[in-house]
Amino acid sequence: MLSLYHRLAFSICCAFIIMASLLFYWSNSLAEQSKFQAEQKLHSQLAEHLAHDNPLLQEGVYDKKALENLFHTLMLLGPAFEFYFLDPAGNIIAYSAEASKIKRQSVELSPLVALIAHPDAVPIFGDDPRHLDKQKIFSAAPIYRGDNLQGYLYIIIGGEIYDSIFSQVQNDENLQQYSVLLITALLLLLLILLTIFRYFTAPIKQLASEMQAIKAAKFDQSKVTLSQWQHSKNNEVHMLGVTFREMITQINLQLAQLTENDRIRRELLTHLSHDLRTPLATMQGYIETMVIKGEQLSSQDQAEYLATAQRNGKQLKRLIDQIFELAHLEDGQVTVNLETFAIGELLHDIIAKFALKAKDKHISLTLQPQQCRYIVYSDIAKLERIITNLLENALRHTSEDGEITIIVSQLTDKIKISVSDNGSGISKEDITYIFDARYRASNAIEDNTPHAGLGLAISQKLSRILNSELLVESKLGLGSSFSLSLQLVNH
Repeated sequence: MLSLYHRLAFSICCAFIIMASLLFYWSNSLAEQSKFQAEQKLHSQLAEHLAHDNPLLQEGVYDKKALENLFHTLMLLGPAFEFYFLDPAGNIIAYSAEASKIKRQSVELSPLVALIAHPDAVPIFGDDPRHLDKQKIFSAAPIYRGDNLQGYLYIIIGGEIYDSIFSQVQNDENLQQYSVLLITALLLLLLILLTIFRYFTAPIKQLASEMQAIKAAKFDQSKVTLSQWQHSKNNEVHMLGVTFREMITQINLQLAQLTENDRIRRELLTHLSHDLRTPLATMQGYIETMVIKGEQLSSQDQAEYLATAQRNGKQLKRLIDQIFELAHLEDGQVTVNLETFAIGELLHDIIAKFALKAKDKHISLTLQPQQCRYIVYSDIAKLERIITNLLENALRHTSEDGEITIIVSQLTDKIKISVSDNGSGISKEDITYIFDARYRASNAIEDNTPHAGLGLAISQKLSRILNSELLVESKLGLGSSFSLSLQLVNH
């Protein structure tokens, strides 16, 4: 299988040979045509002058011997010419050449008539009496006696002697040397062109080899050493190489990300399997107890067992809902409905929803400032979900007589919403991982509150969907503060 360079080099060689041959043929044809045109134009009046100046021809005599002697004399004076006398029908009457070399008995008259009528329309070729199928340039003039046409003086320009001498000149050693030099120069030019072409096609070959290598390595960039292509807007091959390298890097990053995501999913399922089994096992245990003991249980015990099973069933449903919600967020299949609304009204509604639960734990739940008149542009449903998760988390980790405060403050063109508590706080070791769905803090509280441990992971993803970032500040034993920023609308 030929490479790209070999195919292109073969094509260039063929094209070069064809073009050189056509150029050589065209230049020779043009030179020969120009020579014929110049010589015929130069000698177009030769026959007329000879006919006018020679008494023998002026008389239009048919003395063949006299004419042959005349032509022989003229041929000695002009060896490049051959002289013929034709009758009005074109038959050859007399000539300067040897009789054995004459192959024709007549000459076609139409070229002679054309040259006599239009002497500038050169070159015009006439029959060569020495050959049956060859033509040459000529000079011609009609011969009259009185008003009667006696015939034509027909002069071949570049006769046999001229052809013989010209052939000898062509075979001259110096001329051959010049021809060899010309051919050598053309071959050298071809070699230079092929070298230049190889120089320009070498990067393409290198890039193709790297593509084959990376394909054989199943697009694993670590197994193949890719070239460092230069960033050049004027070199398309280097631009292609840079783009290819960036594409492979991006493919490897995406493959690594997919591998990591797959690993995270597997670990997440492993970690969540315990949370799924716990309420399921509890619910199953109480139901089995009721089935086995049956009427041995009092009405109060049965009611307590059913309430416990129901609570664990709700916890199981809540956990499954959160798992689906987290998977939905990770897939990016989320619609954002942005609108303008008063943040104070939303926060008061959320506080009212948790007021009873906070009162039961003797926790103070407040909003600062109490009169919050900021207008924001965001997704109200997703923002409510975030703050709800943060308040649930704060209530779970804040002991009785504790305090939870939602603080709203302005930051230039944004507002900052913080949910702060004085609860158990988070250790330095845990704070880096608290938004990881697989992670469970060392001080996580197991209580009867329905939660699944995925609230912070879901809140962080929702925050990023709203072009924000959920931040945390916490000290172990002193409480925590979670905050995010929203776009402020001036009014």
